[in-house]
Amino acid sequence: MTGSRLLKPRWLAAGGAAVLAAALGVALVVQNSGAACAAPPSTTASKGKATYFSLDGTIGNCSFPSPPADDLFVALGQSNQYSAGAACGTYIDVTGPKGKTRVKVIDSCPECPAGHLDLSLTAFKKIGVQSDGIIPITYKAVPNAAVPGPISVRVKEGSSRYWLSVLIDNHANQLASVKIAGSGGTFRSATHEDFNYWTLPSGAGTGPFKIKITDIYGNSVTVPNIKLAVGKTQQTSAKLTGGSVAKKPESATATPAPKKKATPKPSASSSAAAPAAPKPSPSASAAPLTGLLESAAAEAAAGATATTPAAQAAVDLAAGTQAKCG
Repeated sequence: MTGSRLLKPRWLAAGGAAVLAAALGVALVVQNSGAACAAPPSTTASKGKATYFSLDGTIGNCSFPSPPADDLFVALGQSNQYSAGAACGTYIDVTGPKGKTRVKVIDSCPECPAGHLDLSLTAFKKIGVQSDGIIPITYKAVPNAAVPGPISVRVKEGSSRYWLSVLIDNHANQLASVKIAGSGGTFRSATHEDFNYWTLPSGAGTGPFKIKITDIYGNSVTVPNIKLAVGKTQQTSAKLTGGSVAKKPESATATPAPKKKATPKPSASSSAAAPAAPKPSPSASAAPLTGLLESAAAEAAAGATATTPAAQAAVDLAAGTQAKCG
């Protein structure tokens, strides 16, 4: 079984892209099979350009059931930085003429060369003027980015005791391997598909399953009790990275004043109720942008952020040379 790529209409400025695409056609594509892991992507800022697009009701090649709640996402070049799905679920800081934002990789862009990031309109408007259509940017991968919740697992439609495919989300970093064990069984390595599911062609029984998830930095977590619930996303309490979880804003609630013990001479003034907790920021993107300037101090000490021209950074967001995992 395979998943089909979703080709969507995109906004592109006329000219320029085709020439650059031909020049940068050779980019590293990594197939993760669980038997080998790849070197971490570079976090050095690279120069490029950005356009914007709309999902138009589709879900993107990474197969996440819905876009991020803050609507900050990006599609990477299908033949280069998308890296056969290895970049799915990772985060990128993008700086444009108006400012900086952080986006999650959820899709591929068939016509985009390396260095051309196709942003959601929401993300584009945070860093540039919509009417410009195409803007210069710098961008870099973000290791251990804050995520909106713990690890989740979705069992793909068509899965059974004889064929199993799962989607992992909220892992932040590129994944090196996913291993699955059936009830009472041993772990077996799943194969990563370019549509971002991890597949065991011979299945793992009827479950429940244990899933061991390992990223390219060596972080690992085992998620137990995953059911063979086809087409459903199962939430867990597990976190893969040490990064903070970007929590959803909660409604403000008043904090009751503590009760006072009776005394022979009561106070002349009664204690006032504590003020209500401050309301969360109206910006939906506030939580995911936590830690956006996590490297600012280091960059200031160095004097300036090093940048790499797009033509020299064809694989900066893709995994590096494969190496055997220890």
